Amino acid sequence: MVERNDPDQGVDAQGGGVQSVDRALQILDILARVGDAGVSEIAEEMGVHKSTVSRLVGSLVGRELVRQNSERGKYQLGFGILRLASSIPGRLSVVREASDVLESLAARYKETVNLAVLRSNYAVNVDQAMGPSTLATYDWVGSLTPLHATSSGKVLLAALPVDERDTILKTVGLPARTPRTVKNRAQLEKQLLEISRQGYAIVREEFEIGLSAVAVPICNHLGNVIAAVSISGPAFRFTPEEDPGLIEGLRAAGLSISAKMGYRPR
Repeated sequence: MVERNDPDQGVDAQGGGVQSVDRALQILDILARVGDAGVSEIAEEMGVHKSTVSRLVGSLVGRELVRQNSERGKYQLGFGILRLASSIPGRLSVVREASDVLESLAARYKETVNLAVLRSNYAVNVDQAMGPSTLATYDWVGSLTPLHATSSGKVLLAALPVDERDTILKTVGLPARTPRTVKNRAQLEKQLLEISRQGYAIVREEFEIGLSAVAVPICNHLGNVIAAVSISGPAFRFTPEEDPGLIEGLRAAGLSISAKMGYRPR
């Protein structure tokens, strides 16, 4: 039934419902962002008639995607959202989602690209794409690397709550892998603050003499860092700190993988 005082209803019908779907999704986005809202508030933010919002909210309530708070009369996301979310595979595979991006990075920058996650107090490389260089021949997949001496490890460390980071570092310590490895906790914490601020980590011969690397974080739908993607190469030719284009390209790749994992920048 068409509501005569709803100026948007005819447009919705002509659009085959596409506009209604888009607006319903806008309502879900608003409720996800603000927690709860009334029809008037939603309509004002969307710039549409209140009757349009009321009709769409009614449909979302019927699907249990939205529910009304009986005390305040405002609407909030419903348990149907959880039902839909649970239909996604228990955990999106960051390895699967990142694979094409890793290959693209390796082809573009002609160096070795690794994907690492935090496991048992170490950075574990779970996937790798090899650059065309004849020097890039080592298979890092499955390797456990120290968090404090690698670019991926520092990215993962920087994202941890202070108490969790403290527990890990007290357990594993700061063993020196090379003369360049950071061995002082205060110095490491200073580096981690800078990494959090700038959004990437660079190491130069801290894990292995002759090897430099740069890494950026990968986030999930909650904004939590779940992995890191890095590019590494021989220190004599690979100097990411002198190549802003490479760092920006890697950051864009990290955001691309994050988007596949459901991340949306605020």
